Amino acid sequence: MSVELRVSSNKAKRPGSAADTGDTLTTASWFARRGWPVHPLAPGCKTPVANCARCREGSHQPARCPCHAEGRWCHGFHAATLDQRRIAQWWGGRPGLGIGIACGPARLVVIDIDAHPTRPPGRERILPGIPIADHVDLTGLSNGFHTLAVLAALRGRPSPADDDTTLRVRTPSGGLHVWYRATANRRWHCSSGSSAGRALAWQVDVRAHGGYIVAPGTRTRDGDYTTVGDVREPAVLPVWLEQELERTGHLSAAAVPAPRPVPLRAQQAVLAAGGAHTGAQGVLAAVLAPVEACGRVSEGAGFSDALNRAAYTLGGLVAAGRVGEEAARRALRESAAAARPGQERRAEGIINSGLSAGREHPLPSRGRRP
Repeated sequence: MSVELRVSSNKAKRPGSAADTGDTLTTASWFARRGWPVHPLAPGCKTPVANCARCREGSHQPARCPCHAEGRWCHGFHAATLDQRRIAQWWGGRPGLGIGIACGPARLVVIDIDAHPTRPPGRERILPGIPIADHVDLTGLSNGFHTLAVLAALRGRPSPADDDTTLRVRTPSGGLHVWYRATANRRWHCSSGSSAGRALAWQVDVRAHGGYIVAPGTRTRDGDYTTVGDVREPAVLPVWLEQELERTGHLSAAAVPAPRPVPLRAQQAVLAAGGAHTGAQGVLAAVLAPVEACGRVSEGAGFSDALNRAAYTLGGLVAAGRVGEEAARRALRESAAAARPGQERRAEGIINSGLSAGREHPLPSRGRRP
């Protein structure tokens, strides 16, 4: 397996390119004017400058550090700013400082592809949540370019590493940062590709809320962060990547729609339909019909909402003793997997939340008063 990384040189002096490394103040100001909060990186490094003595010795939440109001850069991306006067104070006369960009406030999602020559982990950690059978030959798979290419191929998409419609930045180590814009007010979270928990793929990190990215044009002891090609704007995060990030737990719980009570008319329809069948199976079929219908539409069918409502309703039926909890949970999982294959983790969160909320509101049998 081989992945070719083509890097186009760019001699033009434009903000965000390697040609601007001698004027970090101009570059930092340019990033801030486009709405990307910036913070200083230590000279020659890709890590933030050190905290002040008070912050090093004390213990407080970085987001509430009093140093920020006083114009200091403590706590890395938590100090990131759009204030041009503060930017001039920080970088003016300090051309050796690098530039970091706080991804969350900038609404950026950056796919950080590593190329470290390391032995791959077990098969279960190469693409989290996607089993790789023993008969699949993994010879040659040795870095993040490979694992991301495999993930993209499984979804029938080109690898983000080859996405020439968006801003891409070559790193000194031979890796690649692929920049995207988040949409729909969704809060994506960071991850490390080597993590045993949340991860997109082995050797593929995600830089989003709760993290920062090294800005193109930054120079370190190991080399420069250099733009690839001519595109300088992050494209919108592709739908298929959104789905993969959601599947692997990168979406904030607050961004997953909360279960909403099922309208009385819908409850009556469910119960009436249940009476037309025999027992619990008829009830399950009626409640799950909207979820299964989402499988006939690739997107825009309101899958999350349909699954929320179904789980909420079945939670109420479970609490009333009309449906067994294991049967309800199994049916929800099967219907969700059929409608949206590959999104099991996302579906499990919605199911757990919906069932839990529904159990607080038992649905009585027909003919009984609530």
